[in-house]
Amino acid sequence: MTTSSADPLERATGRAPRRALVAGSVGNFIEWYEFGVYGFFATIIAANFFTPDGGSEFEGLVKTYASFGIAFFFRPIGAAVFGRVGDRIGRRPTLILVLLLMTVATTLIGALPTYDTLGAAAPWLLTLLRILQGLSAGGEFGGAVSIMTEFAPPGRRGLYGAWQSFTVALGLLAGAGAAALLATVMSEASLGDWGWRVPFLLTLPIGLVALWLRLRLEETPAFRAAAAGEATTAPDPVTPSGGPEPMTPSGGPDPEASSGGPERVTLSGGPERVAAPREVAVAIVLGAARIMGWSAAGYTFLVVMPSYLQATLNATFQQALVATVLANAGFALTILPAGLLSDRIGRRPVMLTGAALVVVLAFPLLNVLQEPGSSAFTQAVAVFAAGVVVGLMAGPGPAMLAEMFPTRVRYTGLGLAYALSNAVFSGCAGLIITEVVKHTGEADIPAYYVAVTCAVSVLALLTLREEGHRGAPRGRARTDGKNGESKENGQNRGNGENGKNGEGGQNERQEETPCG
Repeated sequence: MTTSSADPLERATGRAPRRALVAGSVGNFIEWYEFGVYGFFATIIAANFFTPDGGSEFEGLVKTYASFGIAFFFRPIGAAVFGRVGDRIGRRPTLILVLLLMTVATTLIGALPTYDTLGAAAPWLLTLLRILQGLSAGGEFGGAVSIMTEFAPPGRRGLYGAWQSFTVALGLLAGAGAAALLATVMSEASLGDWGWRVPFLLTLPIGLVALWLRLRLEETPAFRAAAAGEATTAPDPVTPSGGPEPMTPSGGPDPEASSGGPERVTLSGGPERVAAPREVAVAIVLGAARIMGWSAAGYTFLVVMPSYLQATLNATFQQALVATVLANAGFALTILPAGLLSDRIGRRPVMLTGAALVVVLAFPLLNVLQEPGSSAFTQAVAVFAAGVVVGLMAGPGPAMLAEMFPTRVRYTGLGLAYALSNAVFSGCAGLIITEVVKHTGEADIPAYYVAVTCAVSVLALLTLREEGHRGAPRGRARTDGKNGESKENGQNRGNGENGKNGEGGQNERQEETPCG
């Protein structure tokens, strides 16, 4: 029977969306602040934990990046475990748990004895803490993006989702700023001895503030309705639509109630409608492919760059950090405009532009840094531009992923897609680049790496159909579980419905090509 009562997914009003942005963002800030600090201090960490007897710089970096990368490989596990929990008991309690885990693990890194004090146990304990960080980081993204996009006003999912990426940039900038400040005010000996610990220990007070914010957070209307058995079906092969709950699939081909995208994970019939496992798996793989260029280019340009410039191009620590700060500044300044633009013209054109620009500009940008005759201004423009093109992918990316999954599997689905992409293409970036440069002597390896991964993302993004960015209607159509016909819930007024909402529901279900 068709539901005609007031929509249970009526969006929270007042300060709830803003609270969702702040509470979701602060966890991302801590996560990426720490990951940035670890990357920026990679050479110092290598000397303290992995090469205490004066091993080669390359050897220490490889071991450090192996520890760095292993955290990424535990992200998918964290995404699966915490995603499942978040889709069952709620976004809010799960995000509180992952925040506590991240804060404790990061603070303990700052207090961890080095190899000289603890011996061979030191690098193993560091790796264990990195694993705990990876698990918590895997659970952070899916929940934070779900919170932000499920609270987003109609037609603003791109902008709200972009805040996740924006706080990534802020975290990386804060990490770079902290490292640069310490490198400026401290001697090299003091920095290597104890100064590197300070940014990690600062995570504790930041984490306590973040915990306070998340304790005040409400559960999303979408999850409350889904938990109450108010999920709808989606006969269209489209991504979730707007409406009171913008991620809930629509009941027909209404252009405002549907989000374009062959990647739609459809829902089956019944009061507890869940996506078919195969459809979820295909969507996860497709989502990972669409953001692999973002993952690879983002970490190569924004995190790995300092060590690459020092080890390969003989830059000083301060020069490498300045270059990284400029790249992150370009990244940060582009994210929110890119997310807002995607709400107007679609996720696909914005993300395609960013990925294609990386393919075209990767070698010229790197050659500018390699050229001894390049002026400081030219090099500054080059690294700033590198950050800008990554921002074009990172702005719309979270909303694009969120729109691929229905409420009941969104935390798990988008979290796994992001975690898998990051595990392979971000976590391995430093290790791959350092090892290949070491064995080949080819200084252009970073350009090859980001160009190839972004080329694959271009192909995957071409499969994305675009309608989801359009203004969300004030209501949504529901589907009659008996005959597949969709009905309007009485709230869609003046939104340009084309009159087709109730037509051909059963035929459309048979013709759908989810995740195609």
